[in-house]
Amino acid sequence: MIRPITAQWAEFVNSPPSLFTWKILKNSSDVFPIELLDMKENHVILRGEDVLKRLPISHANMRFQLEHALKGQLIQFRESYLLIDGSKEELAGHLITTLSTFQILIKAGLRFFEVTVPFRKCEAVRRFAMHAPFELAVFDEIQKMKDGKIELEMVDVRNLFQRFLQTLENAADLIHQIGHRRG
Repeated sequence: MIRPITAQWAEFVNSPPSLFTWKILKNSSDVFPIELLDMKENHVILRGEDVLKRLPISHANMRFQLEHALKGQLIQFRESYLLIDGSKEELAGHLITTLSTFQILIKAGLRFFEVTVPFRKCEAVRRFAMHAPFELAVFDEIQKMKDGKIELEMVDVRNLFQRFLQTLENAADLIHQIGHRRG
C-alpha cells in the first residue's frame, strides 16, 4: 500500500522516507541529535501527527556527537592521505570527495551560533565563518574544483590540503571548547 508512494518519493529525493515510532524517536534523540534536528527542519509528513515538533534535543548531546563525528572524519581524512600516491589529481580528488561530509559537519556546528540553519550546505558554511575564526576560502576553492570552475593546474593542491586540514582542526577545537564552556 505504501510502496508506490515511497518509490515515487525515492525517485525525486534519492532516499526513501524515514518511518519511526514515537518511542524510537524519543529514545534516539540523545544518539542522533544532528540528524533529528535536520529532520525537524526539513521533513515532509505523509500522514499523521508532526511528532518532531515535541521531540526534545539536547545541545550537549549534539555537541558530543558533532565533536565525535568531526574528529573521526579528521582521522580518516589523514589516514586516507597516507595512501595517496602524491599526484596532484589524486590529492584533489581526496579533497573533493570529502568536501560534502565536512560541509555537513560544519553546518551542524552552525547550530551553536544560530537557531535556524540554511538548508544548503555551502550557505551554512559561509554563515559559520561569520561566527568563528574559520578560513572559508578553502571550502570555496574545493567547491570550485568540484564544480569544474577552476582548473587543477591553477591550484596549489598541497597548500590547499594543508589549509583545509588546519581549518577543520580549528573547527574541531572550537566545538570542543564549546563543550567545556557549557559543561
